[in-house]
Amino acid sequence: MSIKLLKDNILKNAKLDNEELQTFCDAFHPKIIAKKQYLLNQGDVCKFEGFVTKGCFRVFTLDEDGKEHVLYFATKDWWITDIDSFTNQNPSFLTIQALEDSEVLLIDHADKEHLYEQIPQVEKLFRVMTQKTLVSLQRRMIANLSQTADNRYLGFIEKYPEIAQKLTNLQLASYLGISHEFLSKIRSKTASK
Repeated sequence: MSIKLLKDNILKNAKLDNEELQTFCDAFHPKIIAKKQYLLNQGDVCKFEGFVTKGCFRVFTLDEDGKEHVLYFATKDWWITDIDSFTNQNPSFLTIQALEDSEVLLIDHADKEHLYEQIPQVEKLFRVMTQKTLVSLQRRMIANLSQTADNRYLGFIEKYPEIAQKLTNLQLASYLGISHEFLSKIRSKTASK
């Protein structure tokens, strides 16, 4: 697994010396997840924060009618968790599933708390990453409220072309908040332009 990828990601957001960086990375444990395997099931307590080193995951929830709602996709160099369940140690509303054979580096709650005490910069690091996540979610909410489905689709394809290629129509439609039939119409319309 690519510890170097984790180190590079961390150094974009925090200044750690070599010893601190090694201590940080040593707190993570590798896990290989096969395609269609679950990293987290809705109803279980999320016991990890993860850093994706290979592959792609979808993070979704199922409503009472069994309809899937995708919150986000996570690919190489992305972080993945159910932050509510992880932080509060309550049952998760989310499911995390590998869309292809994938690898992640995981840290548990106790090890993360220990890093906070051991390396003060780590708390700042995770605060900065949480702020970036909130900004991204806020922008997505605004786009969902103010843009047409066509524009949301085009924006996703433009921003995440490598992820778009890995998704089925159903998965992408769920993320965009539209039916897969409507997505097919959008794709046909944009392909003919």
